[in-house]
Amino acid sequence: MAADPVPAAARTLDVLETFRGAGRPLSLSELARLARIPVSTCHGLVRTLEQRGFLYFPTQREAYPTRKLLEIARDIDAHDPIVTRLAPALTGLRDATQETVILGMLQDDSALYLLVLDSPHIVRYTAHAGEFKPLHSSSIGKSFLGSMPDEALDGWLRSHPLNRITANTITSARALKRDLLESRSRGYYMTRGENVADVMAIAAPLAAGCARLAIAIAGPLHRMEEQEAKHVGRLLAAARAIERQAHG
Repeated sequence: MAADPVPAAARTLDVLETFRGAGRPLSLSELARLARIPVSTCHGLVRTLEQRGFLYFPTQREAYPTRKLLEIARDIDAHDPIVTRLAPALTGLRDATQETVILGMLQDDSALYLLVLDSPHIVRYTAHAGEFKPLHSSSIGKSFLGSMPDEALDGWLRSHPLNRITANTITSARALKRDLLESRSRGYYMTRGENVADVMAIAAPLAAGCARLAIAIAGPLHRMEEQEAKHVGRLLAAARAIERQAHG
């Protein structure tokens, strides 16, 4: 079970994500309102971030993040033990399919996106690293469920609500299990507008170390359907190549 978040840490991250969403310098009152943080708490967070070099004031009233966070993130990303190893193969898959490619990991009861390589098309499926997706309505999530032993899967289906995300979300435990077993037998998992309307995704689990990983190709439904067979072949070939690399 996931531990409860630490309020101070959560609010600090809220501040940074609020700047990302706004895309401009913000006054203290604006920041507090957009981040839904009390002004006094926001003032303390801003001053702490300023003193640590993460924020500066381009005007007397407005703050904005410095590039320190970017530089730290680049250094951290350069040593990611999973993403840096798999990125070349996943970039090749993205280039071959011209659709968005995602690397995901099972975390608690969600699929956590570790890497998102955007399609070059203007109309595309868009997501971000660090996003969580439901297991029952995302292709990567389904791959984690389908990889469970039957008894564990039955227990999961009994204990978890299948919330409706779109009109196409499978909300029946019996129907979802049938879908998962069919997907397991063919070696890949699929969603058709079940998590994002008009988006189709196909995913395959990865046996590449102790982490529960999966890769997916996602794009507009009409475009994915036209290339479904080719994309499935490319996805499974990429998964096999990554597994050979991991065990070689």
